[in-house]
Amino acid sequence: MFEFEPLNTGNKMVEVTITSRQMQRAEDRRRDIYDSHRHRTFALAFYMTGNEIEAEKILTDTFVAAFSAAPEPSAQDVDAALVTELRSRFSLNAQAPMATPEYAEPGSANLSQRNVRRTDLEEAIQTLPDSERLLFLLRDVEGYTSAAISKLLQIPETQVNRSLLSARIRLRRALAEGQEAAAEAA
Repeated sequence: MFEFEPLNTGNKMVEVTITSRQMQRAEDRRRDIYDSHRHRTFALAFYMTGNEIEAEKILTDTFVAAFSAAPEPSAQDVDAALVTELRSRFSLNAQAPMATPEYAEPGSANLSQRNVRRTDLEEAIQTLPDSERLLFLLRDVEGYTSAAISKLLQIPETQVNRSLLSARIRLRRALAEGQEAAAEAA
């Protein structure tokens, strides 16, 4: 990657020459890393904030932090930088216990058999507490395992599962209330 050429200046300094082709390859690798994680990072930031401009700021800050920590950050490095950014903006304290799960009301379980509009789901997600929203997005939207979420957020896996249950119940309740309100208005 580097070519070393000795200088004949008497102090035996070594000049490092990086060819433009090598610089272009490094830039291409960084671009590939950015492109491969950009959509997921922006989507999580957007669903957490509900605001495109704020999500763009989080996206930028996340990649600046990830590339500052490692020249070629892995997916785990990008995720860790994203969680750090989200923790600085939301109440996602790793040491604080997540919410105690709520329990479903009778009749809310059959919500999965109804059609739900995407906009209704997005609005319902915004009503979740910050920590439950992040857990729901990581697990049910992005497909992370409970173990991976536990490791990323540094919380026990049982706490992840309890909070996910609570988030799903809250979502069902919010969606059911929204559908009932729409039915009454019609």
